[in-house]
Amino acid sequence: MTLSRRHFLAAGSAIAAAGLTGCGSRSSLGGSHELSMWTWVGSVNDDLIGQAEKAIPGYDGMKLAMTRIGSNYKTKVLTALAGKSLVPDIVAINDDVATYFPNADQFHDLNELGAKELEKDFLPWKWKWGITPQGKMMAYPMDTGPTALFYRTDIFQKAGVDIDPAAVAGLAPDWDTYIALGKKLKQAVPGSAITDNITGIYSYRMAQQSKRYMTPDGQYLGDQDHVRQAFDLAVRVVKEGLSANAQNSTDKNAVVTNGKLVAYIGAVWWAQLGPKNAAPKTKGLWRVTPAPGGAGNRGGSFLAITKYCKNPKAAFAFISWLESAKNQAQAFLDPVLFPSTPASYTDSRLSAPDPFFGGQKIVDVFAESAKKYPGAFFSPYDSIIDTPISSELVNVEAAGKDPDQAWADAQRQIERELTRAGAI
Repeated sequence: MTLSRRHFLAAGSAIAAAGLTGCGSRSSLGGSHELSMWTWVGSVNDDLIGQAEKAIPGYDGMKLAMTRIGSNYKTKVLTALAGKSLVPDIVAINDDVATYFPNADQFHDLNELGAKELEKDFLPWKWKWGITPQGKMMAYPMDTGPTALFYRTDIFQKAGVDIDPAAVAGLAPDWDTYIALGKKLKQAVPGSAITDNITGIYSYRMAQQSKRYMTPDGQYLGDQDHVRQAFDLAVRVVKEGLSANAQNSTDKNAVVTNGKLVAYIGAVWWAQLGPKNAAPKTKGLWRVTPAPGGAGNRGGSFLAITKYCKNPKAAFAFISWLESAKNQAQAFLDPVLFPSTPASYTDSRLSAPDPFFGGQKIVDVFAESAKKYPGAFFSPYDSIIDTPISSELVNVEAAGKDPDQAWADAQRQIERELTRAGAI
């Protein structure tokens, strides 16, 4: 399945927000001496924002006006852009940044504001993700989501497995050996699982890939071997009885709380959302080591300056200050955002031992993952492609659907959705 360049760009525009064309502010949001910024809850450090709300560093005559949007964030941003009225000066963008690329004319090229000079300070793959296929730097790096293997030392000990992180990494360097380890754990402690559900394995395997669902010029890759192999791997884990079959957030928390999930390949943010929140009594029992299958990334966000910004230079001064290595280190402490600036990784605020993980310096593991991640192209259509595949995987695990039929049905659904979007 191949998408023409013309269809690729045109359909992407329709996906992100129909009618977002033209430039020039009809009505920017906020007063003349303040920069308005929209983001979601938990995306920035409150202390840093508090400083900017008093004065933008280097621009004493300007201050920040922050709005945290609790739900339907992306829809509200796209609606404001489509209406060209009361548009914020600065917007945060999640890891689906590519869905905004077809409407890049609604944003400033950050290279024209001085971004190019700061490129050396960031992870190369993260920097590249903010650049459109046409070479415009639309989005400035915030955090990342490097992946690793989390595991319960008490369960590993019961199975006679060396709990040292280096030993575990050597025991399970790839997915085949990880499955073998899972079977050993389950034999020693019946009911043990190495993933929350079937899509957990699929998503994190895809997060390690150097290619995903499309090429920059619009070629569809979602039916190729690297995707099918990730699909089959997820099915295999389920057939081996190593999935907790937790299909919703409540169940996912429960399998951490009750100790059923004894190992999990997850992004850095899972440390907080998973064991620290769902199983605080397990403090000291968890460790982290490089994930089977290699480095990966899942998550991370960006900042962009809209064409309606009343003072683009001040806006860039603010976002480049906010995302400096020093300030990204502070944001790791609260709200646990892993930096996209490698210089942050040796900051004492990150490199301190973590008592919850037995005093391990877990940042070292995630820092290596972030540096080694190969990077992959994310297209405006990734969610359209990923949703049917993930849904069919759930049908395999939860309803016993035949995997081959599930794969075929997913591909047919993807073709229908891409056709509906005008992509093929």
